[in-house]
Amino acid sequence: MAPVRKGRACRARIVTVARPDSSRTSPDDRPLEGPVRTCVGCRTRAAKRELLRVTAGSDAHGRSVVVPDPDGTAPGRGAHLHPTTGCYDLAVRRKAFGRALRLTDGPGSAPVGEWVAAREHDDRSRSTSRSTSGSNDQDWSSSS
Repeated sequence: MAPVRKGRACRARIVTVARPDSSRTSPDDRPLEGPVRTCVGCRTRAAKRELLRVTAGSDAHGRSVVVPDPDGTAPGRGAHLHPTTGCYDLAVRRKAFGRALRLTDGPGSAPVGEWVAAREHDDRSRSTSRSTSGSNDQDWSSSS
């Protein structure tokens, strides 16, 4: 590199970065289709349809709480979260709901926790009912 002379402006060196060949990228590296949002729990990007939108609301005593908005139609600022207890726990531990929704006091997040737990319970019960119903089927194709 050439020495810098007094009285002259420095010129920045431009560095180019080679991008990987698009045919070599893994499925995770490909751009997501449709709107993309970041989960406030795990901080990974995902398609908007895969995430639960949450908004700021108030409970019966007037305190601010985070409420689920599964339809995504509630007015106001929203944040997005994977509908899993793992991401919910991370968001609570990191106090991410208050920051994402720009709330000054720490909001309660019990309604979201209940919604996520109920959804996971429903998903588990559906998957176990499918697996048990398939094991009781008999092969009626052979006649004896």
